[in-house]
Amino acid sequence: MKNELLLIGSVLLIYGAIMVAYRIFGKVGMYVMTVIATILANIEVLMLVDGFGMEQTLGNVMFASTYLVTDILSENEGKKSANKAVWLGVFTSVIMLCFTQYWLLYSPSTNDRAREHITAIFSTTPQLLAASFLGYIVSQRFDVWLYHKWWSLTQKITGDSKRFLWLRNNGSTLVSQLVNTIIFTTVAFWNMYDFKTFISIMISSYVIYIFTSLLDTPVVYLARWMKNKNLIKE
Repeated sequence: MKNELLLIGSVLLIYGAIMVAYRIFGKVGMYVMTVIATILANIEVLMLVDGFGMEQTLGNVMFASTYLVTDILSENEGKKSANKAVWLGVFTSVIMLCFTQYWLLYSPSTNDRAREHITAIFSTTPQLLAASFLGYIVSQRFDVWLYHKWWSLTQKITGDSKRFLWLRNNGSTLVSQLVNTIIFTTVAFWNMYDFKTFISIMISSYVIYIFTSLLDTPVVYLARWMKNKNLIKE
């Protein structure tokens, strides 16, 4: 149960950090959390763990938090702010790829103790970051677009822009995360693991995204309530 408890704790920690960042720093806090989540998810994804009866990569929960960020921004700050967060994530991935590969060009000192470990981590990064970059930009742009499409549809039907937040939140995130799961898993792991492990990673990744999406809905409601009560600092 250790891994399961740690995974649950990571959801609470990450979502809590997002709310604290939003409360204190407003939109800027959301942009910062996007950058942090992008960097950490691209490192965490290298780790495979067993939890809840599935073999899974650790980056799933951290990456899923970027959808929470864009949904909060879409709901409270507008489509332009949500898309800005997406492009910040893309920029972060590109910069991370460039610098981590640049480090590997140096010849290490005879007293160096870190190079072996840095190489082990980041020598596989280009394929993973390329997968992350492609999955991120396609799925996140799609997520923001679909969120506002759901919003337009429900507002047209009900005449109330505040209703059906749960539908636009989950209706956009679940679909866009399916798109991301297919793109990322295929590009990142197709030649890295056997087919059984590959399918297991794909299924477990999406199952985790389903749960994280459902769990982030109350957080989006809380963020909207905080915004309406003028509790968000800018």
